[in-house]
Amino acid sequence: MRIVILGPPGSGKGTYSSRLSTRLGIPHISTGDIFREEIKSGSELGRSISEYVSKGRLVPDDIVNKVMEKRLSKEDCRRGFILDGYPRTIQQAEFLDKVSKIDVVINLNVPDEVIVRRLSSRLV
Repeated sequence: MRIVILGPPGSGKGTYSSRLSTRLGIPHISTGDIFREEIKSGSELGRSISEYVSKGRLVPDDIVNKVMEKRLSKEDCRRGFILDGYPRTIQQAEFLDKVSKIDVVINLNVPDEVIVRRLSSRLV
């Protein structure tokens, strides 16, 4: 099963993705985790990502899409995967549509007060 979980920061994407991953036996894929892995590896892609992240800028869609395509082509994704927060833009969504069939999209709607509370508690 190929699942996309969308929602704002603090909505619980990571928590739900992790639980579903365990229950379904498929990988939980987060762009942030992949970016950190690429940067740590010292790859050309990782160096490109690092340039943007170190300046507090968003990583461009073409780089995000390359990273995701590379990750989704791995053996552990053959039976499915859970994408946490990807795609974030129309270009990313169009790219994902070309490279994989998505079975389920879950959009987490959480009241603003709850998000503020959750994000505030992360800072402590």
